Amino acid sequence: MCGIFGIYNHQEASNLVYLGLYALQHRGQESAGIVSSDHRQLHHYRQMGLVSEVFTREILKRLSGRNAIGHVRYSTAGSSELKNAQPFVVDYHRGTLAIAHNGNLTNASLIRSELESRGSIFQSNMDTEVIVHLIARYKEKTLIERTVHALKQVEGAYSLLILTEREMIVARDPFGFRPLVLGQLKGAPVVASETCAFDLIGAKFVREIEPGEILLIDEQGTKSFKPFPQRQRHQCIFEFIYFARPDSFIFNRNVYGVRKSFGAQLAREAPVEVDMVVPIPDSGFPATLGYSAQSKIPLELGMIRNHYIGRTFIEPEQRIRHFGVKIKLNPVKELLKNKRIVTVDDSIVRATTSRKINKMFRNAGAKEIHVRISSPPITHPCFFGIDTPKRSELIASSHEVKEIQKFINASSLNYLSLEGLKKCVKEDAESFCYACFTGDYPLPFQMELE
Repeated sequence: MCGIFGIYNHQEASNLVYLGLYALQHRGQESAGIVSSDHRQLHHYRQMGLVSEVFTREILKRLSGRNAIGHVRYSTAGSSELKNAQPFVVDYHRGTLAIAHNGNLTNASLIRSELESRGSIFQSNMDTEVIVHLIARYKEKTLIERTVHALKQVEGAYSLLILTEREMIVARDPFGFRPLVLGQLKGAPVVASETCAFDLIGAKFVREIEPGEILLIDEQGTKSFKPFPQRQRHQCIFEFIYFARPDSFIFNRNVYGVRKSFGAQLAREAPVEVDMVVPIPDSGFPATLGYSAQSKIPLELGMIRNHYIGRTFIEPEQRIRHFGVKIKLNPVKELLKNKRIVTVDDSIVRATTSRKINKMFRNAGAKEIHVRISSPPITHPCFFGIDTPKRSELIASSHEVKEIQKFINASSLNYLSLEGLKKCVKEDAESFCYACFTGDYPLPFQMELE
C-alpha cells in the first residue's frame, strides 16, 4: 500500500517531505526514507520504523537541497528488512538515481530472471529494483526516454517518484490502480499519494496525475507526457473502503463521503432492530455514521481504541487471552450490558479479529451482536499492491456467510453487496478494480504470485 511524497525547488524540501510522510504514515509503518538533491549529488537516509522514530533534526539537516522524495513502506513484494526500504538509491554510469514506488509489478520476477541471466546483480528482493535496472540498461539520451522505455516493459500497479541530481520524474500506471496527486506550494510542484499530505504543509491541490501520465519536473518547469495507449481505468476500490485517510480527496472524490455512503447503503440492504450502532474503531467510523443516519438508530462509542499503543516488548502470560486485540480495543461495559447492538466494520479478512472483538462484546454483556460489513466478502487476493493473504487464508473464499457468522459468534452477519458498492460510486463505477471480490483481474499475472 505504501505512501510516497516529493517536492521540487523548495528551500525546505527535506523538512516538507518529512511532514508529508508523517501525514501518509497510515499507508505504511515498516520503514521510512528520504532522498534529497542539491543539484550536485543525492543525500539519503532510510531506516526501519515510523517516520517520527527514523528522522531527527540532525538527520534532516544532512538531507540538503531544494528537491526531495520520500517513502513509507508496507511490504507486499520483498521482505520487511532494511535492504528493501525505499527510496531505493543506485549509482550507475549516468550518475545517481533514487526511486520510490507504491504498487506491485506482476511480471517483476520474470523480468528479474531475464536480467540476472544477462549479468544484472540485484541488491534487494523488491520488484521496484527491476525498474531501476531497466532504466540503467537503455541507451536513450534522456532520463524521460529511458523511463518510458522501462515502464513499457513492466505490468501491474505503480505510482512512482524518480529523483536524479537535477530532475524529478512522476509516473502512474495506465490503469491508475494507486492514487497519485499533484499540488503546489508557493510555486514548488508537490506530489503525494493522498491530498491529506498537502493539507499538513499548506500546499494547494492542483489535480490528479492521470493514469498513464508521466511528468518531468526540472528547472524549466513541469512537462506532461502520455506515452501509453489509453486503457480502461481500474482504480483500487479498497482505497475508499479502508486504505486512504477519510480527509483525503482521491480518484476525484472525498474518501469520507464515499465511506459514509457505503454505510447508508448497507443500512438499506441489511436493516436490523437494535438499541444502538457501534463502530469498530477507527476505519469503521464513517460507514457507521452513514448506517446510523440512514437507519435512525443512535450511534454509541461502545468500543474504545487506545491510540498510544506504539510497540510493546512485554508479552503477558497466556492466561490474558486475546492480548493483541485487547491492547488496542476495549468495550464500554456499562453501555453494552443487556443491549442489542449492530457493529459496523470495513471488511473481514481472516475473521480471527472479528471473532475476538465479538467475544469482548459478549463478555461486556451485549445481548445480541449483529455484524455489518461495509464491503463485499473478500474472496481473492490482490496482486496490485495490497498484502492480502493467500486465497486459502481468506475466510470468505471457502465459507458461506452463515458459516462465517457462526465462526465469529454473531447474531447475524451481512456484507454490503457488490451492486450496492457500485451504486455508491455510480458515476464511474466501471473505472474501479473489484478483483478482490470477484476474481476478475484486469491484468493477467503469473500464477506463482499466489
